[in-house]
Amino acid sequence: MIDTPARSPKRKALIVLSSAHDLPLSEPAGHRPLSTGFFLIELAQVLKAFGDTHEFTFCTPDGTEPQLDINGLSLPFMATDRFSTALVSQMLAPKSFARRRPDLVARRDAELRLAAQHLGDVPLSQSLPNTDPEVAAFRDEAARSLAGFAKPDYLSAKTVVERHRDPDDALSLADFDFIHFPGGHAPMVDFRDSPWLGEIIHLAHEHEVVLSLICHAPIAMTSAAFRVDASGAPRAVPDHPFRGAKLTTVSKFGELIALTTNYPKIPGKKTRLPYYIDEALTASGYDVRLALNPAAAKVVWEPHLRLLTSNGPYSMDLHATQLREAVG
Repeated sequence: MIDTPARSPKRKALIVLSSAHDLPLSEPAGHRPLSTGFFLIELAQVLKAFGDTHEFTFCTPDGTEPQLDINGLSLPFMATDRFSTALVSQMLAPKSFARRRPDLVARRDAELRLAAQHLGDVPLSQSLPNTDPEVAAFRDEAARSLAGFAKPDYLSAKTVVERHRDPDDALSLADFDFIHFPGGHAPMVDFRDSPWLGEIIHLAHEHEVVLSLICHAPIAMTSAAFRVDASGAPRAVPDHPFRGAKLTTVSKFGELIALTTNYPKIPGKKTRLPYYIDEALTASGYDVRLALNPAAAKVVWEPHLRLLTSNGPYSMDLHATQLREAVG
């Protein structure tokens, strides 16, 4: 009889996605919220980079299903750190851009296959008046590519903490190599000042788990100002260990450009968000480092905190490479 070598068990990672489907606006006053969600590119590259070695657990703040923002499927985003060049090329010849860049089309298709594999038939955001026309036309095809695939269970942040604290439960935050928070606008709604996310962030720090946040997701670091006690009551921790940490995120300047020219823009109206991530993080005591060019890749690694942040889809490939180095 030939002995078959035992297969090594997979390592573990936690993925925290926003479950917000609607983004409120401060202007125009009284306008309905925008359909929103998470950016697939800011998740898929992590699924690709770690899929062979890691088992993923999925979490949203309230345990409900996330929504994929179709605006993140715009082909120039697939160029990551060459986004600006790809965007100019698309603007010069929009009707032929997809045909001229089969590499970007292939990447988007591969990322949708990863979404089908890991997230199943995840809902898609609605097209907005200024959604990239190619993406608006592609939306139904993207939905068909996900249809019929099984959906995962999404734990709530509260459930993750409670199961970690239960000595009889197999789930422990100490067993995760990293926790990844993808962006898109959705995290603005439910990642800010969340005590249960704050407790996860603190437990990750205590167990030397890498924290990985991209684009709008670093707003979750405002939640480090809170912990949750054994009775489930939140308490403020103003002098937490992350205070003063260097990090990066999408800039207000970049947001204002998008609100003037891009998909969040309400046609014919001044369009503004309720707040801006960089300002909120600065007010929370962080040392926010921004790229001078809001469409240029920027990644910040704080080794003593095992905290990795970057500023958007332009940084995704660099971010994933740094995350692999950090996890080891």
